[in-house]
Amino acid sequence: METAGGVMLVLCYILDNCDGEIARIKDQCSTFGMHYDSFVDFIVHVGFFAGLGVGVAGSTGQEAWLWMGMAAAAGGTVNYVISLFFAAKTRRKHEDAGDYDPTGRLAAEKPVTPEKWQEWAVFILRELSRADFCFIVLGLALFDLTWVLLPAGAVGAQVYWAALFIRNVNEFHV
Repeated sequence: METAGGVMLVLCYILDNCDGEIARIKDQCSTFGMHYDSFVDFIVHVGFFAGLGVGVAGSTGQEAWLWMGMAAAAGGTVNYVISLFFAAKTRRKHEDAGDYDPTGRLAAEKPVTPEKWQEWAVFILRELSRADFCFIVLGLALFDLTWVLLPAGAVGAQVYWAALFIRNVNEFHV
């Protein structure tokens, strides 16, 4: 059963990437689509950890797994809310500076290269693990080891949102 869930998550990731690429190719990107895609990603990941916690707790009879799944889901929710807040702040700053082209896209957006070890840690947690998460889940599911994601998610989600908050709050000026 775990393998089927892992395959479904890989298919979810593939379809998620396809719709964005198709929108860009057809020049049908929108702010609503960007926010909707982000919201659906949030729902999938929070649902994954909550469901994994329920499933492992049910199969082992140990309630601690349920709480780890809920802690990971709660951490993912806090991360999403913090990201929304700081993204809105950044958008207002760019709007005030006139950085957007007529289509609403950032003109000449440059990729940011991490410099400090904290920036590298956030980059690795966010970018590298996010893109490959479905393959990590599938690999663990093949060996019935998806349960290892629960303690990692329960702790990692809290560390991640705290690091995201600290990084962004340093740029916040009243």
